[in-house]
Amino acid sequence: MAADWLEPDWPAPPGVTALTTTRPGGVSRGPFASMNLAAHVGDDAEAVAANRRALRAALDLPAEPLWLSQVHGTAVADVSVDDGGVVPEADASVSAVSGRACAVMTADCLPVLFAARDGSAVAAAHAGWRGLVAGVLEATVEKLGTPPETLLAWLGPAISQAAFEVGDEVRAAFVAADPDADTAFLPNAAGRWQADLYALARRRLSAAGVGAVYGGGECTYRDSRRFFSYRREAHCGRMASIIFIR
Repeated sequence: MAADWLEPDWPAPPGVTALTTTRPGGVSRGPFASMNLAAHVGDDAEAVAANRRALRAALDLPAEPLWLSQVHGTAVADVSVDDGGVVPEADASVSAVSGRACAVMTADCLPVLFAARDGSAVAAAHAGWRGLVAGVLEATVEKLGTPPETLLAWLGPAISQAAFEVGDEVRAAFVAADPDADTAFLPNAAGRWQADLYALARRRLSAAGVGAVYGGGECTYRDSRRFFSYRREAHCGRMASIIFIR
């Protein structure tokens, strides 16, 4: 596998590895070409398995990452606990043991990776607008059990404000919880709104006490070479954002 992924530009402690995969480097074909890591989108199961094996080998992981059944909710799984092979229905996971990787899959939604400054714990969260407004980031911070001021957060590749059009109900949901969240929405010519997922996540993290936030400069919709995008092509693969303690 070609080592084609994004690594956070953040002051993570030694021993913490974090990344988001990109489209190139796998064996999937058609709309899933080529490094699709999702088993639920209609891709050939053998191709997905091969992509996952290649990623695990490239990262030298002793065990498979904890893949989640993501439902745009706020449940947070604990990678440190033996799941007996069951895929948890959750949108985030935490780990405090070496070699057990947290992973979330996205194709426009926002992946958020967390690391304790002392390297004792890590987490990954899947934050589309529904998860964000419901509190998935706050739930992840709470599950980590680490003082939020000692956490680092990285915002991985997601759809940009210029490409993310939403209706009144989305803006109303955020403003109901945080009146100043209206600054993350710009009206467009169609009478709808352009929502800034990155800004909304930063507001949520700040309110939760996480001040060290990095990333937030990519657009999955506009960069078809590097990223899958559900809004651009509904029938598509998924990238994975992964973090673990070596």
